[in-house]
Amino acid sequence: MGRRLVIEADGGSRGNPGPAGYGAVVRDALTGEVLAERAAGIGVATNNVAEYGGLIAGLRAAVDLDPSEVEVRLDSKLLVEQMSGRWQVKNPGIKPLAREAAGLISQLPSVRFSWIPREKNKHADRLANEAMDAAAVGREWAPDPAAAFLESVAAAPDRWSGWQDPPAAPTTTLLLRHGQTALSIEKRFSGAGDPALTDVGRAQAAAAAVRLAGSGAAAVVSSPLRRARETALLVAEALGLEVAVDEGFRETDFGDWEGFTFREVREKWPREMDEWFASTSVAPPFGESFDATAARVRVARDRVLSSYGGQTVIVVSHVTPIKTLLRMALEAPPSALFRMHLDLACLNEVQWHADGAAVVRSMNDVAHLSG
Repeated sequence: MGRRLVIEADGGSRGNPGPAGYGAVVRDALTGEVLAERAAGIGVATNNVAEYGGLIAGLRAAVDLDPSEVEVRLDSKLLVEQMSGRWQVKNPGIKPLAREAAGLISQLPSVRFSWIPREKNKHADRLANEAMDAAAVGREWAPDPAAAFLESVAAAPDRWSGWQDPPAAPTTTLLLRHGQTALSIEKRFSGAGDPALTDVGRAQAAAAAVRLAGSGAAAVVSSPLRRARETALLVAEALGLEVAVDEGFRETDFGDWEGFTFREVREKWPREMDEWFASTSVAPPFGESFDATAARVRVARDRVLSSYGGQTVIVVSHVTPIKTLLRMALEAPPSALFRMHLDLACLNEVQWHADGAAVVRSMNDVAHLSG
């Protein structure tokens, strides 16, 4: 079972009825981290229809995140009372929407509704207005990472002050990408496949082991895939530790694309690749989406944090899980995965604080490979 979530949702109509849109944001209830944003223009509709649209979008996103409980915060007293079962839904146009929302609620273990004033619902309101603005010029809504970041800072400024003295020692993760394989030489998709390290890859892993021997790490946790385990074993030997394997840190399964280069995939699956680049929720044929990868990586990260709180842990993994952990630490949008480059056998350091804040201290560090 997952974490506690908060959904904030809103909708609006410029005319009531008029051009309408909705917005929803899903946050971690403990840290305030934004886990999902949803928004869309819906054509001509009423405020109430748009507000239900935001609620349904937020609930769908929450279902995908598999939470332990959900609090839904709305500035519409009508929706709060209707979804709490205290007021009847009498409008024929609203009844199907209320049924759809109820069906999503039935898929969640625990849901409660709270009314909040409009000034406390600015994020969802902004998303709804962005969606209406985009629809007015014939575009689909797209997230604005800069706006989301500024709202996060304004909502919890202490979470962004990495230079402040923390109340307790952070948990430090040293994220090490595995060494070279035959597939990585040719830049081929290498996900669920299990190639071994090359001679160069073993030398890279050995260099990383020398560097990390003095890290004081309490544990070495590895992906189950061979290239990561071979790298992790050399590191663990240098520290006098055993390797703990965590399935959550394995690479994304690229399905039918395994073993092909980007150019070959572009030639064989042009439409599928375009869709894959357009959304992290899209998986390669018979593969795994980046969103699915992120869900299991988040759980694996939480296992590390709960098991080794306040200590240093070396996590040996792959390019996508490591990028995902860096993105989570930075609270960057999923599209940030396409804006990072990580070399083979690179080292990345993230400190995770007990209050939910995280600080990226280094990224794509390959100093140990230059000797």
